[in-house]
Amino acid sequence: MYTCAITGHRPTRFAFKYQETDSRCKRLKNRLREQFIFLYTQGVRRFLVGGALGVDQWSGETLLKLQLEQEYHNLELVVALPFQGHDKRWDERSRERLSFLLQHSTETIVVGDKAWRDSFIKRNRYMVDHADCLLAVYDNDRSLRSGTGATVHYAEKQGKPIIFVHPDTTDVTHSK
Repeated sequence: MYTCAITGHRPTRFAFKYQETDSRCKRLKNRLREQFIFLYTQGVRRFLVGGALGVDQWSGETLLKLQLEQEYHNLELVVALPFQGHDKRWDERSRERLSFLLQHSTETIVVGDKAWRDSFIKRNRYMVDHADCLLAVYDNDRSLRSGTGATVHYAEKQGKPIIFVHPDTTDVTHSK
């Protein structure tokens, strides 16, 4: 069974921020769905998401919806958390959405044991190390320091194939 890790920006990176009814957010979510279906046709059945706001959450929710369709019933959603309680400062609705993902995921993995930056790095590397490929909602803007960028660069160093979805245009490209 092939595994794909997913990484991407938090809502604050996007022009639409937290407005998920915005047409640009809907377009991005549709592009993610298309890519998940493409990956499924390539043999990917297990998807790893990092349990963060934004792309992680949207991907998890999209994968659970796909799982309800007979054709994709054997998809597995694995949520990798940086540490227990990493969401304690989130608003209630976001915490409920994460809780839903955790309740309906195939597996939840807690990678770190305390609330510090290294737990996030460890989680991101865990996902790449346990995946055959990476899907990244990322634009390679080097002026933006982010966990997404660090995850992409780590995957490149590990020689993992990467599917890039541009966060603004939703154009899809593949690593060489």
